[in-house]
Amino acid sequence: MNKPTKKFNTNAIREGIHMTEEGEHSEAMFLTSSFVFKTAKQAADRFQNVEKGNVYSRFTNPSVRTFEERLASLEGAEQCVATSSGMSAMLSCFMSLCQPGDHIVVSRSIFGTSVQLFNNILKRWGLNITYVDLKKDLEWKSAITDKTKFFFVETPSNPLTELCDISSLAAIAHESNIKLIVDNCFCTPALQKPLLLGADIIIHSATKYLDGQGRCLGGAVLGRKEDMADVYGFLRTAGPTLSAFNAWVFTKSLETLNIRMQAHSANAMLLAEWLEAQKKVKKVFYPGLESHPQFALAKTQQSLPGGVLSFEVNGGITEAWSLIDSTKLLSITANLGDVKTTITHPSTTTHSRLSDQERVEAGINDNLVRVAVGLEDIDDIIGDLNYLLK
Repeated sequence: MNKPTKKFNTNAIREGIHMTEEGEHSEAMFLTSSFVFKTAKQAADRFQNVEKGNVYSRFTNPSVRTFEERLASLEGAEQCVATSSGMSAMLSCFMSLCQPGDHIVVSRSIFGTSVQLFNNILKRWGLNITYVDLKKDLEWKSAITDKTKFFFVETPSNPLTELCDISSLAAIAHESNIKLIVDNCFCTPALQKPLLLGADIIIHSATKYLDGQGRCLGGAVLGRKEDMADVYGFLRTAGPTLSAFNAWVFTKSLETLNIRMQAHSANAMLLAEWLEAQKKVKKVFYPGLESHPQFALAKTQQSLPGGVLSFEVNGGITEAWSLIDSTKLLSITANLGDVKTTITHPSTTTHSRLSDQERVEAGINDNLVRVAVGLEDIDDIIGDLNYLLK
């Protein structure tokens, strides 16, 4: 873990700038596939990493490097490796740091596509996966074998906003020489710092809040240099590379990350409180509510509750779909982290590829609706949901 030398907002705006001789004030965008060398020897030295510098944009690009350095400064990581999507970040992490026969303990409360990656791809490459309850330390302890290499969690989880105690789980992992990987997508470093709490590696889908406007795909893996060296080596060879343009967009988005996350959280808090008072709402899942089972943990682990909530309506899939279809302002899409509020039905979208049993075990019921609360006026967001709930 690297201790930031400047405060969050300063790093979000200033870190990672590599000004060219032109003296640009806004970060330059390097849209090039390759870089020209002064001599054949310099080319050889660059390829063999004798001399630092740009080689080929699959694995060296100044725009990507700026994003990586800026995000690393915000998370307090020694190094960041940027990738083409959040899922490619996960794939790069596990493919580079695991060997056939290794064992990974995974929370049941994770994104549906992450389950598909573990079950349908990584298992085929010889990795063994055990799923446990995110919140139950005893299950994590019981799942450990002499081959266990990683714990993997989302906290808060998608879509039920369940939390794990990162410090406690990190301690359990480290007692057995296991590393803890945390997906910090929902909170971002603006609201939660897993490395400061004991985690070893962070994974991001930059597509979400790090972008913040639903424009680009991207991902990132962050941690110690010794771990990131292997992740970077995988990226250099396999090529799940973040484009320079997307990296530039993310870099500019980081400048407003803190203020956006505060605004998302404020809107989500108001919406959660309103939903909890509606007779047609069975249950609301949001860490900012005192009714959330881990409300106290959220207060100590996160600076704010975040912008994502979910709720169960009275009834089943018919009632959930009717509510979603009745909205006129909210965007019916499975993406999240956008300034535009999005709404989706997890059991038939984000978690649709899970089996019925897997959805039951993860608590993804047919009456569940997820809302990623945007930055519109909260009265308009509530008004859009009020039509079918009143």
